[in-house]
Amino acid sequence: MTDTAAAASRPAPDPDGAKAVSERDRAHVFHSWSAQDQISPLPIAGAAGSRFWDYQGNSYLDFASQLVFTNIGHQHPKVVAAIQQQAARLCTIAPGFANDKRAEAAELIASYAPEGLNRVFFTNAGADAIENAVRMARIHTGRPKVLTAYRSYHGNTATAISLTGDPRRWANENAGHHDGNVAHFFGPYLYRSHFYATTPEQEAERALEHLEQTIAFEGPNTVAAILLETVVGTNGILIPPPGYLAGVRALCDKYGIVYIADEVMAGFGRTGAWFAIDHWNVSPDLIAFAKGVNSGYVPLGGVIISDAIHDTFRNQVFPGGLTYSGHPLACAAAVATIEVMREERIVENAAWLGEHVLGPTLRGFAQRHPSVGEVRGIGAFWALDLVKDKATREMLVPYGAGGPAAAPMNAVLAECKKHGVWPFTHFNRLQLTPPLNMTEAEALEGLTAIDKALSVADEYAAA
Repeated sequence: MTDTAAAASRPAPDPDGAKAVSERDRAHVFHSWSAQDQISPLPIAGAAGSRFWDYQGNSYLDFASQLVFTNIGHQHPKVVAAIQQQAARLCTIAPGFANDKRAEAAELIASYAPEGLNRVFFTNAGADAIENAVRMARIHTGRPKVLTAYRSYHGNTATAISLTGDPRRWANENAGHHDGNVAHFFGPYLYRSHFYATTPEQEAERALEHLEQTIAFEGPNTVAAILLETVVGTNGILIPPPGYLAGVRALCDKYGIVYIADEVMAGFGRTGAWFAIDHWNVSPDLIAFAKGVNSGYVPLGGVIISDAIHDTFRNQVFPGGLTYSGHPLACAAAVATIEVMREERIVENAAWLGEHVLGPTLRGFAQRHPSVGEVRGIGAFWALDLVKDKATREMLVPYGAGGPAAAPMNAVLAECKKHGVWPFTHFNRLQLTPPLNMTEAEALEGLTAIDKALSVADEYAAA
């Protein structure tokens, strides 16, 4: 949708409407990942294309794609129409029936997966996709353990949060939500290498040696799966060095371990390829997806299943299911989204934006701003690693920081919003994940605002 059309669709400012929404929200809505009395959610009146706006008439460029899911932007008319048409014909049907949109969505999704992954188990979101992928791997191998990386996020259901490698896991473990058959390891992160590496090749080699040692100490015959975000999302947009994912595949083959690729955030064009795994020409055994499959217009996730794992369940019951698995409205939205992505060459646009607009501009920021320690990204998936000191690489805020310790990042985020851009932040990183069909003009507008906001970060950094 053009800026002109988006502007035309905005209602007049409505402060009374904002007040009413806020009052009801505070009275009745319990918000995720929050101390309830310490938040003040912004009431949103509408959205179109790459922008959303509040009841005061303030517009924001959505450089976060909400939670990295509106890959085709807000309110795409073809997807909205597909949902409306499906609702008029068949709103819902139980998962035990065959349904045309469910089958069509599964066929389309599998058509973009690596060869040999031909079937889809539908879920409602990414977390339950991870839960069911792990369940499949454990039953397929007859083994209990799953290995996954620190600096990862896999969801907030019981097993998924145990698999998560960031501080959100800690409070859940304290509350008793812990899968005892999970072990973590260090994935590659050259900028803050755990392996004293100085080149991508060294980082890949040493990270693989560390992973194989972890397998050895955990017991190869106890390990069902290795679960990896192909490109680490929330925890830093960490791009695997050449050879690393192929090495993980080789270790899985060597020890009879299932390789699960978490593509919940990185999939469906985010990296400039249909699946991020395509960049490294590696084929996992299971792919977990959600978010961009239908831009979050109706909740949908799933697991793409290799033929070998599917064969395990030909005559053995898979002990799992969901009431809304393959919901017709969600699947209709997925079919329409994938068709839009093909027709409008949205995946190609994401790759072009990364190569010609986002990447060059952000690397220019690193040259000018003392707070920008490293720029990382691919497609429409970028992070600025903000530091107090480029020489020591001390993080702008500490790992796991909250409360007063997070004040520098909160100030940077507030400055971004003041200039009409809404990015994604996590600890010391400013993450830029706009809709994949964002125009060059919109991208440059947003980057100009972020450039201004980085002056706030620079105040905390050594020159």
